[in-house]
Amino acid sequence: MFEFKLPDLGEGIHEGEILKWHVAEGQTIGEDEPLVDIETDKAAVTIPSPRGGRVVRLGGAEGDTVAVGQVIAVIDDGAEAEAPAAEAEPAATPAGPAAGPGPAAPEEPAAAPAAPTPPVRPARRVAAAPATRRLARELGVDLASIPGTGPGGRITADDVRRAAAGGGPAPQAAGGPSPPPEGEPITGTTAGIPFLEIEPLPDFAQLGPVEREPVRSIRRKVARRMTTSMILVPHVALLEDCDVTELERFRREERTRREGEPGGRLSLLPFVVKAVTHCLAEFPMFNASLDPARGEIIYKKFYNVGFAADTPRGLVVPVVRGTDARSVVEISAEIIRLAEAARDGRIDAADFQGGTFTITNIGPLGGKGLIPTINYPESAILGMGRAAPQAVVRDGEIVVRTILPLTLAFDHRIADGADAARFMSRLVGLLSRPLSWLVEA
Repeated sequence: MFEFKLPDLGEGIHEGEILKWHVAEGQTIGEDEPLVDIETDKAAVTIPSPRGGRVVRLGGAEGDTVAVGQVIAVIDDGAEAEAPAAEAEPAATPAGPAAGPGPAAPEEPAAAPAAPTPPVRPARRVAAAPATRRLARELGVDLASIPGTGPGGRITADDVRRAAAGGGPAPQAAGGPSPPPEGEPITGTTAGIPFLEIEPLPDFAQLGPVEREPVRSIRRKVARRMTTSMILVPHVALLEDCDVTELERFRREERTRREGEPGGRLSLLPFVVKAVTHCLAEFPMFNASLDPARGEIIYKKFYNVGFAADTPRGLVVPVVRGTDARSVVEISAEIIRLAEAARDGRIDAADFQGGTFTITNIGPLGGKGLIPTINYPESAILGMGRAAPQAVVRDGEIVVRTILPLTLAFDHRIADGADAARFMSRLVGLLSRPLSWLVEA
């Protein structure tokens, strides 16, 4: 029998949701044939069977969440029982057919084991957020040795810092944490935030029909990241209107001229990505991350701009890498490729990693503007609204211009309002007069 465990699906991925089984128990599967579709908080992947044989047992139903390292399928591949089955019988049993093939053990006292080997206990499944796991790695802390003080025994960042400092468990961790009783609030002592009290929801079913849906996969990842960002990061937002009349005229001309070419389906987004990259080089505090554990600001000298993409499974942020070294057309081609792959559910998990700045564009959906949430652990995010004709005053006269609403939300621990104002002034200048810098780009 072969026990197939859910393999490592990428950095920071610890579990996935079973979307679809390609086989049923009792069926025969060939090696490398599709076994199961798993959706993580980054992407959906099809996992092939590593062995051929009869499927004896499946380790979960569609919709279940399984952890990395958990047995998801048992396959009868025709192989004899391996070492663990033989080791289960102590040496006191005389050698015989059950001992399996191989030379007989010598009947000497020296052949007996010096001491019994203690049973190996399965590793405890540690409940901790990806950010907490990353902090533990940076501080050299073994998560398995820490009692969690969060809801349901979840290990918090405070637990990790306390362990790194050599401190004992928090008072509430004595005897092992447990979830609050039904109907009782999650208090600030478990959440680690003074005076925070999460009241239980009322029973809406008493008021009318309801439908419940588990928070899974990508939606769960979005919830975690946004909650982390809004709790940890002091957000400040700066709003500005940008005159993109000339840029829109140039974009439409180039789109018509490049029709059918790679990246020729030009939208405003690749132009904004390129202009933002120029600004990030001049204002590095917006291409940074704050490391609270070390008390340091990390300035990144590379430029990977992510963009929010709406997919049937929820919001994802694919990343265009090396935007400083790419032309607008090359950035456009990469945005189109990533967006299509994300919508089809065939994007690689690596395409979501390594972002240094994010842009979210609700303009095509009709929104005039928004105040976006920073994509933690980045330090800033740019929100684009709908570019539309507006009556504005130019040289004392009312004229119609195409105006693009922009919002820069930033981490006030890293940058100040004056930094944001200078960043936005530079960005508006680039987008308002595109030909001057596009020639150089």
